[in-house]
Amino acid sequence: MEPMLEAFAASWKSHGAQVKAFANLLFGQFIVLMADETMAGVSGCSTDSSVRFVKQIEEKYRVNLFDRQTLAFIIKDKVQVLPLSQLNYAVENNFITPDTLYFNNLAATKAELISNWIIPVKQSWLGKRLKMQEVYR
Repeated sequence: MEPMLEAFAASWKSHGAQVKAFANLLFGQFIVLMADETMAGVSGCSTDSSVRFVKQIEEKYRVNLFDRQTLAFIIKDKVQVLPLSQLNYAVENNFITPDTLYFNNLAATKAELISNWIIPVKQSWLGKRLKMQEVYR
């Protein structure tokens, strides 16, 4: 997949202008596409082309990359994915604790990716949603 990502980043354009881009597969699970918008802003057309590219990867590898109902955690030193529908069960049975590392895929900038992508559940939107402090008193 890395050659596909590199090729996409090298050819990504916005209104005909080259986008200074980075594309990589992290942890063998997460496709990260970044654009340096100081050189060429990413517009609707270039965003659409990135979505089409990810859909091509989905087809080629028969995976669902746009499922927002799947969450990712680090459990026993491995990336584990969990359907949102099973989250309460996982918390109630201590598979997920406030200190379990969670992949916060709401990170929208490089700075957020570096500082706020892998965080304990208790610091994420999940911790607030689950009111984990009450569960672990």
